[in-house]
Amino acid sequence: MKKSEKEKGKEKKATESKQQYKLIGIIAVVAVIIICVAAYLFVFNPPLSVAVGDTINVTYTGMFDNKTVFDTNVNSSPLTFTVGSGQLIHGFDAAVVGMKLNEEKTVSIPYMQAYGAYNPDLVGIVPLSQFPANQTLTPGEKLYERSQDGSIAIVTVVNVTNAGVAIDANSPLAGQNLTFDIKVVGITKGSNVSAAATTPTP
Repeated sequence: MKKSEKEKGKEKKATESKQQYKLIGIIAVVAVIIICVAAYLFVFNPPLSVAVGDTINVTYTGMFDNKTVFDTNVNSSPLTFTVGSGQLIHGFDAAVVGMKLNEEKTVSIPYMQAYGAYNPDLVGIVPLSQFPANQTLTPGEKLYERSQDGSIAIVTVVNVTNAGVAIDANSPLAGQNLTFDIKVVGITKGSNVSAAATTPTP
């Protein structure tokens, strides 16, 4: 006895419904598996975050309070340094701790955590006799000066007179509150290191 078209239609719909439920079930199982794997990776392999002792690569843009940019390495080579080693100013060094790979942030750094207050005692007169006779000095020029401990300091020529050369050993950024846009583009995990005195970089 042949089945009627109506019965055939009912059977077709029932088969289609079973297939749909089966497909939904497969999708649900796959979704649960993906969620479980993601949760496992997050708990047991959390995203890398910056800690003291890590060597990291960052891009940055440094600005004054009025948003004038004084330095940037965006579209250039990233800055590489070890966090907590004293290679950078304290405020910048502290700002990157806890950041994750490819995370971006903007941080405001008061001058005392940057290059310190402007110190008038670091302005002095150097006799002309201490410079080569054929050297031409101009106001605003940067000179490299070796200190007693052997380190190199950058000083700025303020003025040149018969009395000598007025130089300023303050950082050009001394006394300035600074803002940095920072992006962490690389993290190499390391051992903890002791924080040291900061040097005038970046």
